[in-house]
Amino acid sequence: MDKLTEYPKLIKRILTEYVELSNRHFNSNIERFLIVDESQNNYIWMNLGWQNGERISGITVYVRIRDGRFWIEEDWTEEGIGTDLVRAGVPKDDIVLAFHEPQMRQYTDFSVVS
Repeated sequence: MDKLTEYPKLIKRILTEYVELSNRHFNSNIERFLIVDESQNNYIWMNLGWQNGERISGITVYVRIRDGRFWIEEDWTEEGIGTDLVRAGVPKDDIVLAFHEPQMRQYTDFSVVS
């Protein structure tokens, strides 16, 4: 797999599927969308709207591609974006659960780089 061209396509496809599924099945007062910064390899699934009189504004998933690896900075999905990436053929060594502090990454199944 050519990481430089395939990794950005892969994460956009996975996150687009999540956003589309979310928009079909959940509260229509909350907008879910994908923010993509291809020049810096940042991919964000964002939520905005109102629920029960309160403002909803938050990131569900934030993934960066850095040094040939997926750095998962934020992930509030049930199974984890890392699992989706592995199912798509990405080696676990190319996935960093960056939301874990560096010394705790050794206890995950993914890369321990810091």
